[in-house]
Amino acid sequence: MWWDGKILRTFRCRLQQKPGALGRLLSAIGELGGLIGEIRTIQMGGEAVVRDITVYADDSGHLGRLIEVVRASPEVALLEVRDEVLEMHQGGKIAIRSRYDISNLATLRRVYTPGVAEVCLKIKDDPSLARRFTSIRHLVAIVTDGTAVLGLGDIGPQAAMPVMEGKASLLETLTGLSGMPILLDTKDPDEIVETVVHMAPTFAAIQLEDISAPRCFAIEERIQTRLDIPVMHDDQHGTAVVVTATLLNAAKATGTDLGRSKIGVVGLGAAGLALARMLMSRFGRPVLGADLVPEAVARLVEAGGAASDLREIMAGCDVVIATTGAPGLIQEGLVREGQIILALSNPNPEIEPERALAAGAAFAADGKSVNNVLGFPGIFRGAVDANVPRITREMLFAAAEAIAAFARPGEIVPNPLDKALHRAVAQVVARTALAQGLNRDDLTGYFD
Repeated sequence: MWWDGKILRTFRCRLQQKPGALGRLLSAIGELGGLIGEIRTIQMGGEAVVRDITVYADDSGHLGRLIEVVRASPEVALLEVRDEVLEMHQGGKIAIRSRYDISNLATLRRVYTPGVAEVCLKIKDDPSLARRFTSIRHLVAIVTDGTAVLGLGDIGPQAAMPVMEGKASLLETLTGLSGMPILLDTKDPDEIVETVVHMAPTFAAIQLEDISAPRCFAIEERIQTRLDIPVMHDDQHGTAVVVTATLLNAAKATGTDLGRSKIGVVGLGAAGLALARMLMSRFGRPVLGADLVPEAVARLVEAGGAASDLREIMAGCDVVIATTGAPGLIQEGLVREGQIILALSNPNPEIEPERALAAGAAFAADGKSVNNVLGFPGIFRGAVDANVPRITREMLFAAAEAIAAFARPGEIVPNPLDKALHRAVAQVVARTALAQGLNRDDLTGYFD
């Protein structure tokens, strides 16, 4: 989209009540290359009107020039320059609140002492009742050490918190699950495993986030081996599911036979290796892989893939998927006519989709549209509702098929904010659990 990568600010301006004053201000901003978004009237007076004007700038230097041109306008007083993204994050994006209004002693005695003692004793005698009488059945831990956050890298656990809060907000908004961010002030795999295992009784599932490769592979495997609740590293499996769904629809749109296509993955970290494994399992063909780290390529080869490099992949593959975190890595001259290109690094892709299409790609997308939010909320909802001990590859395949099928005609991926999408994903995950005999809760009526 045209605003991707731009700086957004809101200019609060007091404009004199003169004909054309607003138009002259907007023209001055436009002549300097600023893009105008929403305009809101805040206060209307006889001599002046206060308006909030949303402005998109290319970078901080461009923003500074736009501010100066507004200040230089004789009909305008610039009252404030607001960053609404930062404002939305003030105080955090999530909170834990009581489900009940505790405003009288009778309610207090039911939710706390003395009434709560009876519930505690019931759970002591039958631990399975914790899913019925506590919030455990809808609590998901979102665990990170902050070592691989978006395309930002190792920024530490506290700097990763806004992302974890965002994941929690999406889980609750889209599926009703309560995500709880857990920030770990350690990079030691043993300490991470032990910490998660010991806090696991609080939760129905564990969502691992933004833990760097190759540590993430063993961490996930070791935690899942120790626990009988679902554990999923979203950067691996959530990405793999959404990429697979995207490819299924992109192939339909372009007439590509994925079963006969050569697929290349550039960047074999957590996301790249997991999606390569999933695609090899799904289509039964080796995936070519490239990475600057020899050990990463070796892991792909061990999984059944083939070692390659960027130029060979661009020259010979029908499908190219990039998860490198290196903006601008793929130049237009490398694009081959008719390719499907997914440049998935966020916030800046390896090649902008528009540039890839102009260079001859049949289909191109970036990580803003091919996003994990399409997958992880429904996957966790279905796994938690079925009370499975783990998330299987079959569940992930079913989720990918459901996401692909939910896209409307003309769309490659569905609307990520459509709650019906996440219900559909949850249902196919639960149905797959039922078929595999992994569900530990009765699913009678769940699919109605």
